Amino acid sequence: MKLRGLYAITDSQLLAGKFLNYVEAALEGGVTLLQYRDKSSDEARRLREAEALRGLCERYKTQLIINDDAELAARLGVGVHLGQTDGPLTPARALLGRGAIIGSTCHAQLALAEQAASEGASYVAFGRFFNSSTKPGAPTATLDVLDQARAKLHLPICVIGGITLDNAAPLVAHGADLLAVVHGLFGADTAQHVTRRARAFNDLFNS
Repeated sequence: MKLRGLYAITDSQLLAGKFLNYVEAALEGGVTLLQYRDKSSDEARRLREAEALRGLCERYKTQLIINDDAELAARLGVGVHLGQTDGPLTPARALLGRGAIIGSTCHAQLALAEQAASEGASYVAFGRFFNSSTKPGAPTATLDVLDQARAKLHLPICVIGGITLDNAAPLVAHGADLLAVVHGLFGADTAQHVTRRARAFNDLFNS
């Protein structure tokens, strides 16, 4: 399958009280990948929410990715996204099988992306490109990194970090395949706005 388009990432605080409502609104507008990102230790709730998301994703033909938890991903039969502190990709690939989508955070470093590619990553993620409330301390990535990655890697390239409809176009122009968005998608007043934003992000790939 082609990994290209909007990559929606959930945020438990931002979506409190409207979690499934807003996620479904995003799926309505078109989402290539949906990442369930929840840093809490409430395992029962995380399993419940992830199962609900899996059901929605199946309905909308979207791939679900679990952030940082290969075991939960294996339990649900979905993909996983691993940060640099989560260790090598190889055990996750062995656990989830060859067909699973496994993404890797590479910050602003091409060497990390090349390593992830050699370990069997399905896509690599660079960021942050702009000021991000989700990852305020992350190092800044530049368009040069995208240009170099495009030339050297034969994997889909994901970009993350403060991405909005106002600043995303240059990233797509420089070769980004996936726009990973949290606040720029879900920080909306209504579910209808979320759907409109999702469509607008996807339009960037067609223009």
